[in-house]
Amino acid sequence: MDDLSLLRESTARLIDWCAKARRPLPWRLSPTPYHVWISEIMLQQTRIEAVISYYARFLEALPDIPSLAAVEEDRLLKLWEGLGYYSRARNLRRAARRVMEEFGGELPRKASQLKTLPGIGDYTAGAIASIAWGEPEPAVDGNVLRVMTRLLARDDDIALPKTKAEIALLLRGVYPRGEKAGLLTEGIMELGETLCLPNAAPKCGECPLHTCCRAFLAGEPERYPVKSPPKPRRVERRTVLLLACGEKYAVRKRDSRGLLAGLWEFPNVEGACDPTEAARALGAKVLAVEPCGEAKHVFTHVEWHMRGYRITLARELPGFVWKTKEEIQADCPIPTALRYYQKKL
Repeated sequence: MDDLSLLRESTARLIDWCAKARRPLPWRLSPTPYHVWISEIMLQQTRIEAVISYYARFLEALPDIPSLAAVEEDRLLKLWEGLGYYSRARNLRRAARRVMEEFGGELPRKASQLKTLPGIGDYTAGAIASIAWGEPEPAVDGNVLRVMTRLLARDDDIALPKTKAEIALLLRGVYPRGEKAGLLTEGIMELGETLCLPNAAPKCGECPLHTCCRAFLAGEPERYPVKSPPKPRRVERRTVLLLACGEKYAVRKRDSRGLLAGLWEFPNVEGACDPTEAARALGAKVLAVEPCGEAKHVFTHVEWHMRGYRITLARELPGFVWKTKEEIQADCPIPTALRYYQKKL
């Protein structure tokens, strides 16, 4: 059986299986274009279990594109706080404003138009177009690449853009229109998330495709997918200073560009420095210094290895915003990287 014939048979099975077996996730219960868009952006590099509560809270505060376009940045980032990759939230607002200006407040149907909006790439455009609009457009991510390379027993390196483009082209040749387009997109996602697993033995016996999956029939499903190893992350050491004066703590807003742009943070410096000297360099009279633990945070290309200190000062220093821990919790979107130290206030 050639690849195209195998895909036709497999996708028909997946559509039937998905209609019966897919999980009742919140965004699937109301698959409007806006809901699909928000959920797909939140799900990028984030576990489904973590997204569900954020999704509900976000939609309660920003139920539609006009409200998203109008929201203030600090409010937006506070709603996103803890999800990480905050550029996703900013791109949502930028895209919403473009939709209001150029598309009459409604997300476009075609993937080619969706991809002109900030933060929407091939995968998200395919997901919105197929699930919300019934367009015959695949959404190819890591889950889909894993399922497809196992099904077809392909040795192509899934880390290469060429492989993703070839899989998308193959799928585009068999994609249906209408409700079945969304069921196929969700079916491949569901299979990759629940049965055709990435870091554990795949549950081939439960898979609706096991009787036609080439990798399973050859007895080597765990040979696929083939992926070149990522480059090692750079390690940066940082010292975090919880500057305290009375009931208030020093915070500051990061620059509008770069890592963690526009978020609020506790003062911190590069390297493992002496906390008393660091505080004195700010012109502060130090009353007490207390270690408050070590933490590590992993970004895509860098790791922060942090050591923190609570430093009690005689007076509030200029150049910072001074807030109580309750005010910080309510008003300041603190990046996930520093949430460990927020709990130490």
